[in-house]
Amino acid sequence: MTTHSNTPAGWYPDPHGAPQTLRYWDGTQWTQHTNTDQQQAPQQQVPQQQVPQQAAGPDPRVQRQVQQQAGVAAGGPGGGSLFTEPVLVVNQKAKLIELTNEYKVMDQNGNQIGSVSEIGQSALKKALRFVSSLDQFMTHRLEIRDAYGQPQLVLTRPAKVFKSKVLVSRPDGSPVGEIVQQNMIGKINFAMNDANGQQVGAIKAENWRAWNFAIVDHADNEVARITKTWEGLAKTMFTTADNYVLQIHYKLPEPLLSLVVATALTVDTALKQDSRGLG
Repeated sequence: MTTHSNTPAGWYPDPHGAPQTLRYWDGTQWTQHTNTDQQQAPQQQVPQQQVPQQAAGPDPRVQRQVQQQAGVAAGGPGGGSLFTEPVLVVNQKAKLIELTNEYKVMDQNGNQIGSVSEIGQSALKKALRFVSSLDQFMTHRLEIRDAYGQPQLVLTRPAKVFKSKVLVSRPDGSPVGEIVQQNMIGKINFAMNDANGQQVGAIKAENWRAWNFAIVDHADNEVARITKTWEGLAKTMFTTADNYVLQIHYKLPEPLLSLVVATALTVDTALKQDSRGLG
């Protein structure tokens, strides 16, 4: 397999020729993680027919969300994956009663390049979610998948009382890092730490409602931005849907890149809003 910078992270046949072995490509380079479980091998093949059907042209609704609501200027084409697009549009599926978090991830033209689904929910948690908001204090696990439905990252937010922490890992269980809430009063901030606990960046809310965020690196330089976009009056009042636009200003190194992508899909779960507003 010839790898390029736009090859999505995932399990692929070992480039060194090891028989019946898969090796993990993290989106930029081959890692030391291998898998010889043959039952998983067929799932890692990416047949051409599994590529989702894309829209024939740009989706004006998504372009309006990106350019007018989020204020992001139209840019050139990206690499077509979660880790190579400069703009990610994250739209939560609208539900009158939200029992499972589900998100669709698109590029700036409305082509779906990934999805996020909550996994491992028990019947008890769904029942609590139906009758109350107590589930916000329980453990949540989200799986980020590429356009082929293959897992790319797993996000675990352990049960919390006040401050949130999100653990980010690869599908094979190897840790990427963590996103840790720093404060409860005022503008909410998060630290982004690598697998060794070293801080590599931060997420800074720009208003007390924690809807818009600036993401900075370890030197406090802004590298990305998350903007919440208005989902419309009906959705705001009667559903739990939240929509966000992530703009990455330039190519980022790992693990900062994976943590930034995870951040855009974590904000809503980590800062679960009990009250809804029109902003």
